Amino acid sequence: MKHWPRHCCLVLAFAALAGCAALDARQRAWIFQPSDSSWGASADMARDMQDVWIAFDAKTTGRPVRLHGLWLPADAAQPAWNKGQNSAQAPVMLYLHGARWNVEGSAPRIRRMQALGFSVLAIDYRGFGKSSLDLPSEDMAYEDARAAWDWLGARHPGQPRYIFGHSLGGAIAIDLASKVDDEAGTIVEGTFTSIADVASSMKWGWLPLRPLITQHFESVEKVGHLGSPLLVVHGSDDSLISPALGRKLFEAAREPKAFVLVEGGSHHNTNTLGQAQYREALALLFGTASR
Repeated sequence: MKHWPRHCCLVLAFAALAGCAALDARQRAWIFQPSDSSWGASADMARDMQDVWIAFDAKTTGRPVRLHGLWLPADAAQPAWNKGQNSAQAPVMLYLHGARWNVEGSAPRIRRMQALGFSVLAIDYRGFGKSSLDLPSEDMAYEDARAAWDWLGARHPGQPRYIFGHSLGGAIAIDLASKVDDEAGTIVEGTFTSIADVASSMKWGWLPLRPLITQHFESVEKVGHLGSPLLVVHGSDDSLISPALGRKLFEAAREPKAFVLVEGGSHHNTNTLGQAQYREALALLFGTASR
């Protein structure tokens, strides 16, 4: 996602010269940047995670879908949120990644969420990794997230379930949380209010791009409908998604909520630098045990 917002602005501007179908396809390609690749040594960090397959019939396309995911149960060696708790009782998290890299690319962040006490299911949307081939769209990603959420609930009934989203995944997380009523909480990191706001915050923000946008991701319009606590985390040095957009999203949410600004955090290392702040915020907002 190194140049993701800049690419969004450029494709919106140049694709305006093309037809509506081409404009929509180009936006979807540049916003998601679907890939079967990870980065660095992240694939090695995913090797001992369990492969998960989620099959359903998609309403968005009318075709059968098969999503690939990674499952990492809570570490029995880690202190649990509640004394005497084991991995079968630990809170479970649906992890929704951002653009460009497949689910293996999130392995380091998945492990850090496990270290916070969660059993984690992370999925690839259609078009990513080993999931069904397709050009992802906003509605398709929402549908994929809901299918994974239902799959997780069916296999872990009675355990508290949380939703986590990073960057673009944060917008997908907010949409999911606004539609379900059985989530214990939602956590988003390095995310935004809407694609239009991201475009406006860039160098070419003066361009009249808003009417051309087909993939809206209007999180700011949905976040007020969440029925559970919301934790918004952002890095102070995030040059891809402005911290101001994270703050604006937080302000549009209703209580209970918390905003954590990680000093020196970029779009990629906020989760690492802010681990202690994560622990404290989880304890205060969700009643977890601070370790």
